[in-house]
Amino acid sequence: IGMLSFMACIVILAVLMMRSEKDALVDNDYYEKGLRYNDQYRQKEQVIKDNASPDIEFSGDNLIITFKTQAAGTLKIMRTAKKSMDKMMNFKTDSAASVMLRSTDLAKGHWKFIIQWKAENGKTYLSEQEVLMP
Repeated sequence: IGMLSFMACIVILAVLMMRSEKDALVDNDYYEKGLRYNDQYRQKEQVIKDNASPDIEFSGDNLIITFKTQAAGTLKIMRTAKKSMDKMMNFKTDSAASVMLRSTDLAKGHWKFIIQWKAENGKTYLSEQEVLMP
């Protein structure tokens, strides 16, 4: 009886492991990210050096990202709890050097915004910010 219960427990655990979702913290392209690490580090340092960190604020149902100058780039919005909720989009700032998104499209909770952009001065930047959606 003890042996059968042990074997049943092992089989149940194996089935549960196979049916579970992939871990959101594991990157499939970790090798490529490792090769680009120096460029990303330089871009993050450039944000600090130029004091170019964008401001993220809420205004009603909108989320406004304001840059120091005109910019164009990519915005990756990551939900740390569930990878299927991640979004990626290209953007170009308006005349006020800002980008407006609808905050109702994002669920409440913790999000990570990874913003990579090229400013009008030709420099490239990378900023990672944690955002709590109300």
